[in-house]
Amino acid sequence: MLTDFIKGGIIGAFIGAALVTMIFVGIALYIYFALVFSALAKKLKRSDIAWLAWVPLANLALIPILAKKHWAWVFMFLVPVANLVFFIIWSWHIYEFRKYPGWLSLMPVLFFIPVIGWLAFIGQLIMWGLVAWRDN
Repeated sequence: MLTDFIKGGIIGAFIGAALVTMIFVGIALYIYFALVFSALAKKLKRSDIAWLAWVPLANLALIPILAKKHWAWVFMFLVPVANLVFFIIWSWHIYEFRKYPGWLSLMPVLFFIPVIGWLAFIGQLIMWGLVAWRDN
């Protein structure tokens, strides 16, 4: 009886630790991408809207704007599959505006491959950082 209680406590502790870790990782990713898109807005001469990178959900509107599209295109993020396609297209434009090869924006397609997906995600994080902060 007591061992079942202890096992339940250990499992609960692991689940709690996993949830806390996911929250911290989520916050870190949010701050990272806010910094990236804020820097990109400044580099692409849109410093008037760089603050938008810090507003939850509204920061998605910054992606088509930086790709020189109308902000209303952000509603494509609500359409399954089309959201990935348009994100890649907009990323391609942003990469090319910053003098990087546009094909690097195809990395999110690799997210769906089990082992390679994590590596592609890390590569995408690094690539966005390079595009935002490295001077060409």
